[in-house]
Amino acid sequence: MKSYPNLGLSASNDNNSRLSTSTTKAKFALRFIRSLKEMKKRGHVSNNSSADERSQRIKAAAYSSMAHAVGPRRAWARALLFKLQRSAKRHRVLTNMTRKRNRSCLVLRQKKNKKKKKGIKKKKSVTNGNDDVLLNQTDKLRGLVPGGKSMDICSLFEETAHYIKCLATQVKVMQDIADQLSPK
Repeated sequence: MKSYPNLGLSASNDNNSRLSTSTTKAKFALRFIRSLKEMKKRGHVSNNSSADERSQRIKAAAYSSMAHAVGPRRAWARALLFKLQRSAKRHRVLTNMTRKRNRSCLVLRQKKNKKKKKGIKKKKSVTNGNDDVLLNQTDKLRGLVPGGKSMDICSLFEETAHYIKCLATQVKVMQDIADQLSPK
């Protein structure tokens, strides 16, 4: 296996929080590289697939690697893994459906599902203007953090801070990988 010194694959830091970050960074990097190799081996990122499809697969691999590196102790990681698994299952089901049925049946089913989703609306509570703004901003935050819709406000802030930290680590690792693999 190649050595990636800028990816934090050594855990010789003195500070415990840096060690934790470095360990998470190393776990993410190793799992992400392994996922990319597996995709290449299976032919999921071949030249025949569209750039959009390749991008989606790489994005899913990055998020999955990040959530696995953190582990199940974080609600956002559990929610993200569940979402990715559900998405993969839905993709497999849709692929099988298109093989078995004609395309028009699938389009009708998708339109029907969209209509069902539009019918569901959230109930708003009666509050003053400042509370409405705060609730609106909190709802936006809940939509950004995986699993945030079911969290109380304190948990939401804690999970959001950790999620942002992990996203920053993800970006840094991916930049380091690109730097390592780009021609000098």
